[in-house]
Amino acid sequence: MTTTLPPSGSDVDEIELAIGGMTCASCANRVERKLNNLDGVTATVNYATEKAKVSATGPIATEQLVAAVESAGYTATLPTAPSDAADDTRGEQEENEGSGALRALRQRLVVSAVLAAPVIALAMIPPLQFTYWQWLSLVLTAPVWAWGGAAFHRATWANLRHGAATMDTLISMGTTAAMIWSAYALFLGTAGTPGMTHAFELSVSPTDGAGNIYLEVVAGVITFVLAGRYFEMRSKRRAGAALRALLELGAKDVTVVREENGRPVEKRIPTSELATGDRFVVKPGEKIATDGDVVEGRSAVDASMLTGESVPVEVQVGDSVVGATVNAGGRLVVAATRIGSDTQLAQMARLVEDAQNGKAAVQRLADRISGVFVPIVIAIAAVTLGFWLGTGVGATAAFTATVAVLIIACPCALGLATPTALLVGTGRGAQMGILIKGPEVLESTRRIDTVVLDKTGTVTTGKMSLTDVHLADGVDERTALQLAGALEKASEHPIAAAIAAGATERAGELPGVEDFTNHEGLGVQGMVDGHAVLVGRPRLLEQWSVPLTGVLADAVEIEAAQGRTAVAVAWDGQARAVLVVADTIKDTSAEAIEQFRLLGLTPVLLTGDNRAVAESVAAQVGIAVGPDTVIADVMPADKLAVIERLQGEGKVVAMVGDGVNDAAALARADLGLAMGTGTDVAIEASDITLVRGDLRAAADAVRLSRTTLRTIKTNLFWAFGYNTAAIPLAAFGLLNPMIAGAAMAFSSVFVVGNSLRLRRFTGQVR
Repeated sequence: MTTTLPPSGSDVDEIELAIGGMTCASCANRVERKLNNLDGVTATVNYATEKAKVSATGPIATEQLVAAVESAGYTATLPTAPSDAADDTRGEQEENEGSGALRALRQRLVVSAVLAAPVIALAMIPPLQFTYWQWLSLVLTAPVWAWGGAAFHRATWANLRHGAATMDTLISMGTTAAMIWSAYALFLGTAGTPGMTHAFELSVSPTDGAGNIYLEVVAGVITFVLAGRYFEMRSKRRAGAALRALLELGAKDVTVVREENGRPVEKRIPTSELATGDRFVVKPGEKIATDGDVVEGRSAVDASMLTGESVPVEVQVGDSVVGATVNAGGRLVVAATRIGSDTQLAQMARLVEDAQNGKAAVQRLADRISGVFVPIVIAIAAVTLGFWLGTGVGATAAFTATVAVLIIACPCALGLATPTALLVGTGRGAQMGILIKGPEVLESTRRIDTVVLDKTGTVTTGKMSLTDVHLADGVDERTALQLAGALEKASEHPIAAAIAAGATERAGELPGVEDFTNHEGLGVQGMVDGHAVLVGRPRLLEQWSVPLTGVLADAVEIEAAQGRTAVAVAWDGQARAVLVVADTIKDTSAEAIEQFRLLGLTPVLLTGDNRAVAESVAAQVGIAVGPDTVIADVMPADKLAVIERLQGEGKVVAMVGDGVNDAAALARADLGLAMGTGTDVAIEASDITLVRGDLRAAADAVRLSRTTLRTIKTNLFWAFGYNTAAIPLAAFGLLNPMIAGAAMAFSSVFVVGNSLRLRRFTGQVR
């Protein structure tokens, strides 16, 4: 993130801060408390992402926010005004910054490990100990303590100046105490004499301590903690890889078509210079530079990187395309409709980042505990020291137990338990085309028991299409489709367009039409290949004394009973066919309904269509037909009332929809899921956006959210359990400080590693 500050005196209502210097969850809590102490400010600080999300009830000077963070002993940087160029390079900048910090930490770890290895070996293996070996250990340990542990000491000093304590305080206090004690024993005690021996101890022992050194504890603890920090940082960067990949999906250059000297000229420019309305060329294999409408060409577009949908989508003139998808077929010319931060890619990245920067309800307990944890640990260490000294077992026993308490208690795992799982889970969702708007959504998915499905555009395609053809005896289907399709192609009615498209697909190229006439509300007539053709309602045929009889009349009644549209076709004075047009069910809807049941959800179909249509659709996709599971004849304004009624009956309701008329119901539901193929209003009102129009993605979203929440709870269980069990062991002298340091480092790595398993989430089996 850029470090340039806005102009002095500028005010903000909401902003994101990058926080520097945090080393544990208690650091994040301190920054959060400082920001929330400002009048009208509400802030959440995320240790894993190292960011603070700040909002205010009114304008507040940015300098106040920075000063509040700095007063806590940390740094804060603010973004410049957003620009397209900044959007394009942001992922690369964060990648470079993260790589530099990781390299520096790795260098410190490697040097410390090389110096610490012989110190630990000499202490643990008496046969390796030679005359004055202890002085060599001191020489090797000193740079590890001073240089390898410099970050811990600096943070401790900064915290002391602000009257605070963090995990760095525990590490620095423990290792410094061990270093001072060892120096005392070597220079003023008996540990520096020739022939001094020392063995690695797993428990305390009653000695006076003047002949004991703890250099292996100093070198080992600092090395182990550095190792934990290194793997933690590397894992956190891997956890955020999905968002960085999302930011980097967009094309960097684009070929625009512009007029020069009255002639169209193709010119290559950076994507950041593209303007709304510009026409640009997308060749086969190229990424589409930004959101737009196809104005020339026909092709297949691979949107798998953005939506997770593996099957390319056919597009032609008039269809919309999304930036960062790939042209997998022919040449396209696209008119840009949205650029920069307004594109779907930018909105997706913003939603994912907002979710990752938020806090789930389950994290609040961990935050409260970690906020008071370090002072409590220091108090426990002081009690431990006093207890062992009081029992008379000796200074060595008291000192060993006290240092072990300080080191084992570091709350790293507690602070990482929730944010790392949230980071990986929401990032994985983005890769699959599932955008979780906030961490509180995770709790909602756990409780829902009913899923209400809007019919049109959610369970069905929302587009009319030719579904069936009923023919009179002796009539050829291809002939009927060509004659009817040719006539309907000349009409602008949606049903006519569906018949023309279906006829072209089934019967090939359509012939021309002469003497075309449109009968408003009834149908059309005209001459096709020398035949006088009528296509429309049965009433149109009756007006021309061409009644439907036999199988054709039966077909009209049957289709009407099922809520489908039956269109009669006649030529040369005789009824020949009935074409059926309907909103078709999506191929994946039935599978999605089964997935909802496996998740323990009861599916309910909600539609404004008549009950016959609703029950037919429900039966086809596997929803049990009944008054509580199929709710039909609902006006758009009444959908909200249906959700409220179900909630009043004690149900916890999820709503899946895509239209403007679904927005209120999506917002009122306990969990709102909007199809990404729907309207912006519906998407804005929802909790989860499903980028692709596949209902199975709704089941994937519920399963991913529940899996993420389960991972968070597992992390918290082990983090709490680790500290609960380890501190008493250390206090009772049953834990060597070096083992404590290794265990503390391992706990953080375990929590992050457990969260990273979410990267392998694939949803249900396809």
